[in-house]
Amino acid sequence: MAVCHRRSIVVGCALGAVVGASNIYLGLKTGWYFLPPQLFGAIFGFAILKPLSKIVGGLGPGWVTGDKQFGPKENVTVQSAATAAGGLGIIFVSAVPAMYRLGLLSEFPQHDIGKLIGLAVCVAYYGVFFVIPLRKYYILKQKLVFPTPSATAYTIRQLHMIGGATDAFKKAKMLGYSLLAAFCFKVAAGYAPGLIWDWHIGWIMYRIGFAAMISLDNYGWWIEFTPAFYGAGMLAGMNASWSFFMGAILAWGIIAPSTIATGAAVGMDLGIDNRWSYLSLHLSDIEKYSKTPSPRYWLLWPGVLMMVVSSFAEVILSSRHAFYKMVMSVSSRLCARYRNSNRSDPDFGRGIKDDNDPAPLEDHVPSWAWLGGLIISIALTCSIVTTQWNMNVGEAVLALIFGFLLSFLAVRSAGDTDLNPVSTCAKASQLVFGGIAKSQKLDVVTGQTLNLVAGVLAAGASAQSADMTGDLKTGHLIGAKPKDQFVAQLTGATVAIFLNVALFILFTKSAPCILYPPDNGVCPYSVPAVSAWAAVATAVLANTLPIPPSSGYTAIALSMVAGVAIIVKHVYIPRRHWAYVPNWNAVGLAFILPQVYYPMIMSVGATVNHVWQRKNPGSFDLYGFPLAAGLIAGEGMGGVMDAILAIAGVDGSVYGTSIGCPSMQFCG
Repeated sequence: MAVCHRRSIVVGCALGAVVGASNIYLGLKTGWYFLPPQLFGAIFGFAILKPLSKIVGGLGPGWVTGDKQFGPKENVTVQSAATAAGGLGIIFVSAVPAMYRLGLLSEFPQHDIGKLIGLAVCVAYYGVFFVIPLRKYYILKQKLVFPTPSATAYTIRQLHMIGGATDAFKKAKMLGYSLLAAFCFKVAAGYAPGLIWDWHIGWIMYRIGFAAMISLDNYGWWIEFTPAFYGAGMLAGMNASWSFFMGAILAWGIIAPSTIATGAAVGMDLGIDNRWSYLSLHLSDIEKYSKTPSPRYWLLWPGVLMMVVSSFAEVILSSRHAFYKMVMSVSSRLCARYRNSNRSDPDFGRGIKDDNDPAPLEDHVPSWAWLGGLIISIALTCSIVTTQWNMNVGEAVLALIFGFLLSFLAVRSAGDTDLNPVSTCAKASQLVFGGIAKSQKLDVVTGQTLNLVAGVLAAGASAQSADMTGDLKTGHLIGAKPKDQFVAQLTGATVAIFLNVALFILFTKSAPCILYPPDNGVCPYSVPAVSAWAAVATAVLANTLPIPPSSGYTAIALSMVAGVAIIVKHVYIPRRHWAYVPNWNAVGLAFILPQVYYPMIMSVGATVNHVWQRKNPGSFDLYGFPLAAGLIAGEGMGGVMDAILAIAGVDGSVYGTSIGCPSMQFCG
């Protein structure tokens, strides 16, 4: 790789670290990621390296070359490194915390650093390696759209056009200012949460004499001025944000109170100010929670099933005609390629060239690189999971094969719709390996460990393969070198391994309730993905399904409604009207997530963004994404600072005020 790209990888990894920190924070809050690292890395990377390439010529060999110009191809390398360095967080906001909740690891993550790093290594590289030879099929033959990577390529082109630098620096300033403002607001809010962060309207009305209004607070209906989720609504758009909010109204405004009124679910009396908790979610006593569930546990199963059914239905219907052809074509071409190749072929080991491929052969990833890396990653994964996670080699290989097959689903979905169904792929793996564990009559600990680790491998393969293919799409549109992107991806993935383990330890040390929720269920991080992973791992190994009957019937009914709605959308409704069809994945998430103030503020952000785009499209195109990205990244970095302050013992719980809060545990 040309030495001028070293600076791109360094800057890209640094930007990816910001994205990774923000997305882990948001993932622990909602289980969703909102900040796209591709656009973030492209814009901020340009703003950093474009002026630097002009003024810093003497930083030593390898930092800049004789040609100091920072061009579009190098900009692609920046965003590729940012994408990889900002990845892997999915396993640390879902499966890994679930392992602690189920008692499968030590008491605290800092005692399991080696195992956590090993698990991250298992998912960091495998998907990157095996997707390289599929570039020709996905990008050159199928011409998958990949909306965000394509938008990133368009943005990079615009940045490097005459006059593009001026707009780029305007974008970077907006991103920087909004990031700094959100960061300062988040840190300040930790010391006065009831005044500037959470407004408990129901509790305040109760205190001044309107006794019935306390129900608003008990069911989580208060206002939170969170910059990140306002920005998330700007990025998610009207359909996803309002589907999320409507789902919250259905779940926490209608169904949850109904379960309490009918006795289908029970709450916990907190003994203060007529407050009840409906957020408890423990999996240690399945018998109890099957018969006397909390509203949150009751709503969990309809939410999970809606998300699984809707995700599968969307992917299958979006690619129903191409999926079979894709698998057969890729398999036959790969077999023919390696059946006919031999070392006397002058092109052997250099890559796979296509007549329609604009990239010269010398710019391709050499076959020895991706194939050798694939073999090493498989061997390393088998070694790690068999020695550290109590799996045998056969189970490890089966999990990798399953992850590979599900990656076709993930890449196809990301290419068509920009949605990567990572959670769905993981749930499919959990269901399969739950059946394997039951057939082998494994004990609970071994069976749950197998279930969750297999899910991690499937999720990791799906996430990494879709990210790598999306980056290759961006590079293809710009004309960048695939081998440079490959190196950037591998470097960024290595950074992500250690970054995410460190962030996970930081957040869980400052907020142990992430791993061990209190009896009242109140925690600043609701980690809904953790609840779903732990629930599925428990359910598939139980002798009888630990699901309240009324919850199960509701789950079946709502998932059928979701499935039928998606079929109707794809078969009968013109694409231009799809924006009016509910996003059932977002509706399902609202059932799992008890914090209704997140979808509430997201719907506000989406609406303001929609009006802004219609009234002043020029201003929106220039400042819309940088503003949203800055708000998300700023609060994420503020969350990291809050965690550091909590560990140091100088956070708001020590030096702050609880004015406006029912108690400090209900704010912040």
